[in-house]
Amino acid sequence: MSRSAETPHRRRGALAVGMAVAIGMLTALQSRINGALGVELNSGTLAAVFSFGSGLALLILLLSVLPSGRAGAASLWRGVRGREIPWWLLIGGAAGAFTVAMQGAVVGIIGTALFTVGMVAGQTLSGLILDRVGYSPAGVTAVTMPRVIGVLLALAAVAVSLSGGAVGSAPLWMLILPVLVGVGVAWQQATNGRLQRRTGSALAATFANFIVGTTLLVGLACVQLPSTQVAPLPASPWLYTGGAMGVLYIFISAALVPRIGVLLLSLGLVLGMLIGSFVLDLVWPPAVPPSVLRSAITVVVASAGVVIAVLGGARRR
Repeated sequence: MSRSAETPHRRRGALAVGMAVAIGMLTALQSRINGALGVELNSGTLAAVFSFGSGLALLILLLSVLPSGRAGAASLWRGVRGREIPWWLLIGGAAGAFTVAMQGAVVGIIGTALFTVGMVAGQTLSGLILDRVGYSPAGVTAVTMPRVIGVLLALAAVAVSLSGGAVGSAPLWMLILPVLVGVGVAWQQATNGRLQRRTGSALAATFANFIVGTTLLVGLACVQLPSTQVAPLPASPWLYTGGAMGVLYIFISAALVPRIGVLLLSLGLVLGMLIGSFVLDLVWPPAVPPSVLRSAITVVVASAGVVIAVLGGARRR
């Protein structure tokens, strides 16, 4: 590729990563909102049902109003009915349901920053593997030194966070679950990117996610709620905005992953989530407040990893 042709390509790549960072910051806010709703309702699962259910309602409205949305939904239906779209491309919403359920269960207790760095570990490692084996719709991406350094720095940020006193105040399972969430999120991004290419519509891929996620969460709620003392619905309307944020997150992620791959998308999201979670934990302290200095070091270390991986990937491309 000539230098003149490479420059616009790099600019588009940098813009895509910048969009991922912005969506990551929005995701940090979504995590905290869903966590707060879970605390208010005394049920993380019910909070997740509200989040996914409101997102699904918004998507149905968009699909019915937008001509491109109707065309994407029709393409999705034809692909499913004709078995041109395999079933495993339709279940990305399961990872989304797991993510939202865990947000509602633990973020209100351990904080957004601690939840996010756990996601960093799972998301970056999984993204590196998925890119390498070619599961990403962007194709096979070599394991380069900048990518490895980026992942190692992200893991170092996790180690810094796990050395804090807040960790000792939280149950072990609350620290393990965010890592599993990160693994699922990276797989979901790659799967949604593949589905977006099959249907030609990121909106249709998002719709499939929310149908599966809402169905699973409603089933889980039916099992859990009879034995749970659910609190009355909170009156604050902002507690119910997580679904709209989830729609935006999945829609843009499905559109970006074919362009920059799972790892760079994950790292961009991670940078945005860390910055957003650091600010949120300062202005909206959780039940187990994190150390401000330790959180700042975590953000700096993880940010360095993101920058190295992104710049290294841009040079290689």
